[in-house]
Amino acid sequence: MNAIVATKYRGPEVLQLQEVQKPTPKANEILIKVRATTVSAGDFRMRSFTVPPAFWIPARIALGLTKPKQPIYGMELAGEVEAVGKDVTRFKVGDQVFASTLTEKFGAYAEYKAFPEQGMVAIKPANITYEEAAALPIGATTALRLLRKGKIQRGQKVLIYGASGSVGSYAVQLAKYFGADVTGVCSTANLDMVKSLGADHVLDYTKEDFSARTERYDIIYDTVAKFPKSQYSKVLAPNGTYITMAKLETKESMDNLVLIKELIEAGTIKAVIDRCYPLEDMVEAHRYVDAGHKRGNVVITVQ
Repeated sequence: MNAIVATKYRGPEVLQLQEVQKPTPKANEILIKVRATTVSAGDFRMRSFTVPPAFWIPARIALGLTKPKQPIYGMELAGEVEAVGKDVTRFKVGDQVFASTLTEKFGAYAEYKAFPEQGMVAIKPANITYEEAAALPIGATTALRLLRKGKIQRGQKVLIYGASGSVGSYAVQLAKYFGADVTGVCSTANLDMVKSLGADHVLDYTKEDFSARTERYDIIYDTVAKFPKSQYSKVLAPNGTYITMAKLETKESMDNLVLIKELIEAGTIKAVIDRCYPLEDMVEAHRYVDAGHKRGNVVITVQ
């Protein structure tokens, strides 16, 4: 099968299209024919090894000291079940599924992925495409997990910095689902898009410093992990909560994935797709994400 293989840590050019062995599912696994995956911030950080200093040593140990232990990246996917192991009961051949590969050695940048039946995989929402479904398992569940960590409540004022990115675009929609008054911070080009996602207020960070406002927020959600405490504390309400991607836990929950599916099927939230690239254009897709101007998700079509 074809796969994109990272030969070392560096720029997008290290990603090479290669022929690799097609996996065979074990007794408790399903074999997914991958239809779509994404280029996430996590893929960018793994490939370039640009991780926060505090995580440098554990990341090197986990990912590989001099070159990637798991050279096929890709943290989320959508596709079709092509085969099932003899002990599998949750899925059958032909099922359309979406999944997070975060705890399954990644591997979505390939035509096939063997996946444990009890992993973070579920039946794809019927009302969306494979491309849209592939953009859900990481960004949407991350936004949900951190909003719950912040103990979001109806009527609270929530500021989301980086509201036009993958996690940010879901965070805006989910905060509205929880009944919050939402302020989204983004660039000029994305103001209308963030507003269309349900934000009650939008701030252009190129024209206004959010920390200089007189408004106070019950939750400040920093999706880009770039602000010191001295900056965000100026606009944080007494007993308010600051949540940041810099302290993100990787523990996933099947309940969160199921809720995201239900909200998609109900039309409550949606995936924002910036661009789609074919698998063979993976280098160009990474270059685009590296530039730091994507809105929502960049999707890779595999089949």
